[in-house]
Amino acid sequence: MESDWYNFQEKIKNIFINFGCFAETNVTLNGVRTNHDIDIIVKSKFLGQKITWILEAKYWKRKISKLHVLALRQIIDDIGVDKGFIISQNGFQKGAVEAAKNSNIELLTFEELEKFSQEVFHRDILKETYLRRVNYILNRYYSHSKKNRIKYGLRQEPIIFTGNFDVYFIIFTAVSTLKQAINNEYPITLNTMLCEQYGSNTAENFYQYINWLNLNLIIVEEKILLAEKEMKKNNDFIPEVEFFDLENNIHMNFFNFLK
Repeated sequence: MESDWYNFQEKIKNIFINFGCFAETNVTLNGVRTNHDIDIIVKSKFLGQKITWILEAKYWKRKISKLHVLALRQIIDDIGVDKGFIISQNGFQKGAVEAAKNSNIELLTFEELEKFSQEVFHRDILKETYLRRVNYILNRYYSHSKKNRIKYGLRQEPIIFTGNFDVYFIIFTAVSTLKQAINNEYPITLNTMLCEQYGSNTAENFYQYINWLNLNLIIVEEKILLAEKEMKKNNDFIPEVEFFDLENNIHMNFFNFLK
């Protein structure tokens, strides 16, 4: 039973670690009135600000009662963290659900935690990190004239499709699939239609998709940097630098992302 509880606790911790959060089990936190033994503490910056959450892992056969919710509320108030979670193996009594309403406590089964993480963390990571990164790349790419983008190997000749490297095709795939990933519509096809593919052609889940994004965006950024180096060498580096945010980037609208 103790090993089952330990594994349950570690599985919860690992969900948050996989998002890039700091997560630690079995910690003691100092409160205003006393010290508290906490099953799991989570710290993150993915939501635009620093947050600290505490979690209780209840690998019990019985459902969690109202008393446990009230006790956690007192701990949260004493420590001063942003949010508390009770993760239960077998659900919650009606009184516990009522006690958690309109509070900063979430009551979740492990399966619900996985779904919650997809809806909150996955979406915010994709929006706050990767969507902004793609928008930045588009601004940088289109700061160069079409003539220079072709001359320095960032895109193909108009009309003639050769299958050679083309930033447009990779970014188009990234933007269109980001919309699918934010809506959690897996599996996602990742075919850029280029002769040379980077990474898998399909993402079955968030982690596979992030791996594909990281690989392809790094390659695009490297290609643009190398092209800019050559432009400078040949006195062709004359970018028209004008930054468009996500909502006002006409290229994002052209990719039909914002509709």
